[in-house]
Amino acid sequence: MRRLTSKDLKELNLLKHYRIIRKWACKTSDLNDADLELLIYLDAIDHFTKQDFKQGTYSYSWDNRRWNRLLKQGWITVWRERNRTTQKYHIYKVSYKCKQLISRMYRIMLGEEDMPLRKLESNNKYSFKVTAKAISFVNRDKTRTNAI
Repeated sequence: MRRLTSKDLKELNLLKHYRIIRKWACKTSDLNDADLELLIYLDAIDHFTKQDFKQGTYSYSWDNRRWNRLLKQGWITVWRERNRTTQKYHIYKVSYKCKQLISRMYRIMLGEEDMPLRKLESNNKYSFKVTAKAISFVNRDKTRTNAI
């Protein structure tokens, strides 16, 4: 198996439309940018503790309610509960719905799937109109292909 290089990533155009894909994911999932990027980080480490979560939040704006909000909204689930004798702390993982959202973002980045506009078109705010225009531009981009 060949190792990926920076040139390979550039040729994939993986990050070309990352900003608009991230904005789309946040608007359709009722998340903010920091929450989504933190969930991507947690998905990459698979199983994590609350301490891992705290370490992951150091590069984001302070939000004291982030942990409880993500847990309550179902973005994070308990994988193994503590039992106070042998298991000293809970172990968590991102939920199925979170994995689906992140996988969909990756498929959109690779050009395997287009972003739907239906949820954004119903709103008449200027920012939503601009986002919808950018999404249609991304969907028409033919250089966003499966290069692997």
